[in-house]
Amino acid sequence: MSTPNEPNASNKTNKPSTPSTPNEPSASNKPGESPGDPEEADVIVVGAGPAGSSAAYHLARAGVDVLLLEKAHFPREKVCGDGLTPRAVHQLIRMGVDINAPGWMRSRGMRWVIGDRQVHIDWPSMGSFPDFGLARSRHDFDDILAHHAAAAGARLRNGVKVTHPLLDPRGRVTGVQAVHTPAPTTRKSSGTPVTYRAPVVIAADGASARLALALGLQRDTNRQIATAARRYYRSPERSQEEYLELWADLRFPGTDRYLPGYGWIFPMGDGRVNVGLGALPHRRYGTAELRTALDEWLARTPEAWGLREENAEGPVRSAALPMGFNRRPLYARGLLLVGDSGGMVSPWNGEGIAQALESGEVAAGSAALALALPPGPKRERVLLNYPVEMNRRWGSYYRLGNAAADLVFSRSGFQPLLNRYVLGSPFLLKALARLLTDLTDKPSRDTIDHLINTAVRLVPAPQVRPVRPTRRGSR
Repeated sequence: MSTPNEPNASNKTNKPSTPSTPNEPSASNKPGESPGDPEEADVIVVGAGPAGSSAAYHLARAGVDVLLLEKAHFPREKVCGDGLTPRAVHQLIRMGVDINAPGWMRSRGMRWVIGDRQVHIDWPSMGSFPDFGLARSRHDFDDILAHHAAAAGARLRNGVKVTHPLLDPRGRVTGVQAVHTPAPTTRKSSGTPVTYRAPVVIAADGASARLALALGLQRDTNRQIATAARRYYRSPERSQEEYLELWADLRFPGTDRYLPGYGWIFPMGDGRVNVGLGALPHRRYGTAELRTALDEWLARTPEAWGLREENAEGPVRSAALPMGFNRRPLYARGLLLVGDSGGMVSPWNGEGIAQALESGEVAAGSAALALALPPGPKRERVLLNYPVEMNRRWGSYYRLGNAAADLVFSRSGFQPLLNRYVLGSPFLLKALARLLTDLTDKPSRDTIDHLINTAVRLVPAPQVRPVRPTRRGSR
């Protein structure tokens, strides 16, 4: 039997009469289909960014009836550096995304620039990850992932703005309330309310984390939040570069202090580069004015690169980067948090796409396993294991990164780590690059793996308080 407001096999609506085969959506499963009457599903995923599309894809592949709700209409812009590390590429390969199709730009590694010095670090050849990175604009990337999830069987609904969760009398999430939003040609929302119900909801609604906040899941104010700004420039000279370029010697505007962050120039392969910077609040000077810092930095770059106002495409856009598991718990009362909604951006380097894709897969696995069990304590126990698994994967690594952000990055940026001794040692450079990007084999296969894995293992994992399953009928 299902608990109140939980759909069962006899009351599902709008469910395809026959299963959709991967890459062949059924008539009722067409990508981008306009929302209509209230719908029910096994799982609702709110937000079709990388985390949400990953969760929806893996759920659909597991045979779970999943609704993927996105407030925007694809394709749409998103603030991002557009660079994907091998960890993110690994997740795309697991999803079966065609990364050999036109539009994907491969990277060989990273180029760090510090004053008049440059160092090149190739992506490592490992057993667990590919030895290349990728670049793709989020305008294309999110669109590809969302429709990839739809092709696997997820019911994608564009133009659905979720306003709040639906709760049963015990306070458990049983779905979401939403309104329809029109295509970009019109500005006003239709305001038509629509209800979506499911026994499990995955919040992939980004840094705003509206669903989490509605349940009282507040951000940990002791954790850092970085900010990032980016802009595209026409730069044929730099667009075909093999390396993701990172500048560690930017200054805090109006001072001689190093910016607690770094700048990037990522080649897009289409005649453009993605140029931006990300920074933590400075311990002494507070939050930097990123537009000013960006202008001061680009004025230093060679004229031939074309990183000037006349070559810019679009405005400077900025966004917050919630880092280091800054929102807990990652599961409560039928709601799982993935990606930015759970504060999963890496405190080591500001990377968020790999973490979004991976957390989406883990959440999908937890939800699929839980739904194989009857409603009640057994199902709840499986869902409660989701934060335990995320803590096992990243807890100690993020705790060490949070300490580095507090004690080092927020004061002096990456300068203390990229000193002349490190820059002059190929071994130390490789170790630092793998530490910053979380690229190690487990179990360890070489000395660098052993050093990093041992250091992370010695960090006490954050304690995750277990949340007891709610008994049927209790309040």
